[in-house]
Amino acid sequence: MKRICVFCSSNNGADPIYLETAKKLGVFLVKEKIELVYGGGRVGLMGKIADTVMENGGKVIGVIPEALAEKEVAHEGLTELKVVSSMHERKALMAELSDGFIALPGGFGTFEELCEIITWAQLGFHDKPCGFLNINSYYEPLIELFDKATNEGFVRQEHRNIVLIQEDIQKMIEAMREYKPPILEKWLDKDET
Repeated sequence: MKRICVFCSSNNGADPIYLETAKKLGVFLVKEKIELVYGGGRVGLMGKIADTVMENGGKVIGVIPEALAEKEVAHEGLTELKVVSSMHERKALMAELSDGFIALPGGFGTFEELCEIITWAQLGFHDKPCGFLNINSYYEPLIELFDKATNEGFVRQEHRNIVLIQEDIQKMIEAMREYKPPILEKWLDKDET
């Protein structure tokens, strides 16, 4: 695994554990010789993980839309900063550059980014691991929703299994390295039309 994309907030969050975890993840990535791909911001958890990777001698590729770069939230001290035209282009490039995806705690943007990348895996657009780093049980309500959707027949179990969930950074990276994508079959059962 050469590069991991980390989706995370441009805010710090209410509990200091979120910033601490962003820093720990950054240190761990460098130790494992894994490059960071992320949204290119210099503030919040985004800024913390990027700064940590850079300070420890790692490589960081930021991908940011031009509109956000112009608002002066772009991180200028990265290995490489790619400025793109739209959020759609940003996500597509981040996906192309990365070998796997982790979501740290975040808001609507973080939820949307990881849910979209999981959907792409479900559709067979990629076969890369996707996981929530469930710090402070932050993602429990969303995980419960995923499980309910599975139990109610809206998500197949093999697709639910795409989503890796760990509280520990090392266990997450190990799970990502061991990940085997589901064998995708037709969307409809044989008796459905």
